[in-house]
Amino acid sequence: MSLEAGPKSEICNCQAVRQAARHMTQFYDRFMAPTGLRASQFSILVRLRRNGLTTINALAADLLLDRTTLGRNLLPLQRDGLVTIARGRADRRSREVSLTADGVARMRAGIKRWAAAQAQFEAALGSGRSAELRALLQAVVTSDLGVPAAVPA
Repeated sequence: MSLEAGPKSEICNCQAVRQAARHMTQFYDRFMAPTGLRASQFSILVRLRRNGLTTINALAADLLLDRTTLGRNLLPLQRDGLVTIARGRADRRSREVSLTADGVARMRAGIKRWAAAQAQFEAALGSGRSAELRALLQAVVTSDLGVPAAVPA
């Protein structure tokens, strides 16, 4: 394969996963819109409900997000009173984030919308293929892809 024109899109793993992720995010966002939450924000609320008070760094690591991306996602949640962000109790340099009562209520409203999106996705793809997809994606997430080899000059 000649790389002068770049890799073909049909063989690029990164592009395929990113396109699928964008497509699925748009799909879930349409379902979540009546709640005023994006799918990414709903995921944050669910994780906070599950884990409780946590540092921003720990939450970012848990969600596989960089800290600045998480920060951008937290700002509207904080503005809307769904989460609180305060100085860390153990380490005053850190920031701890927690779910508010309004955040719990909004998350609960989102669960019904999320369940509807899940059901429609599984109806379209099939429950078996959906489970296989989740398992395959989890294998990607937990794999050790290692450090990229040096690229020849």
